[in-house]
Amino acid sequence: MSNNSSREIRKNINNLRNLIPGKSLFIGAALFGLIAGALLISGFIGSRSGNSLFCLLTAVKNGDGAAASGHSPTPIQLQAILHYATSRVVPLLTLGEVTVSYDVLKTRAPCNFLVFGLGHDSLMWTSLNPRGKTVFLEDDPKWFQTVLKDSPYLKAHMVKYRTQVSQADDLLSSYRSERLCSPSDAYLRGNSRCRLALENLPDEVYETEWDLIMIDAPIGYFAEAPGRMGAIFSAAVMARNRKGSGVTHVFLHNVDRKVEKAFADEFLCRKYLVKAVGRLWHFEIPSVANNASVAGSNAVTFC
Repeated sequence: MSNNSSREIRKNINNLRNLIPGKSLFIGAALFGLIAGALLISGFIGSRSGNSLFCLLTAVKNGDGAAASGHSPTPIQLQAILHYATSRVVPLLTLGEVTVSYDVLKTRAPCNFLVFGLGHDSLMWTSLNPRGKTVFLEDDPKWFQTVLKDSPYLKAHMVKYRTQVSQADDLLSSYRSERLCSPSDAYLRGNSRCRLALENLPDEVYETEWDLIMIDAPIGYFAEAPGRMGAIFSAAVMARNRKGSGVTHVFLHNVDRKVEKAFADEFLCRKYLVKAVGRLWHFEIPSVANNASVAGSNAVTFC
């Protein structure tokens, strides 16, 4: 990357500050910088290509498919830069919380990234995992259509949850009485006996080994809401059952709430918590197959 290209990106970020007032200005410009930084780190924008960032953005605006060929940025990366550079609507996560996941993606992308929930950050997550697989799970059909209408590049599935927040205490106290919820026997697809298992997800979810899992949905702030109990449990099962090398990175948002914190302590384990920023916790969970210290066939608890 030439110094001229780097200076041009910084100049354009500064120019965009005149377009987005207040807090949205700061976060929007920061996200623009993160995504542009991802392009720089990945080597997608370099002096060899002869294209500046904004030349490529112009090509995308004009429908020039050549901008996404070879080692150029992917179309969704360029769409993300345009979106966050000019939109007043920004993710609910703080910049610090976003950076926790971004730092992992810098070292793991392209990778398999599963995200519970569609939102204003979905375009960002996909753009930060260029040429990887980023899949979103959403349970609100109206919101599903709204997000995909504006961002048709996203890969997302509609899902249904069978729990409610009001059931959280009972689910936490009773799951050990069901053998198919135990860490040694738990599985997901078709596991209707374990109420915490997400048993009816798209096949793609079960057939992919996920490197990163972000839990920022479903809604969990009132009694009738689905809550994140099943998502947290299922993320733990996926991580423990990993066959490939390395750990599974699990990010859980809204840990300031009682349910999220209690289920994280039970299934994701404080001993695997590596970073906490704001309301986001980052866990690195080893698999049973690849780590002798993880309790396997005789495990009574997840932690």
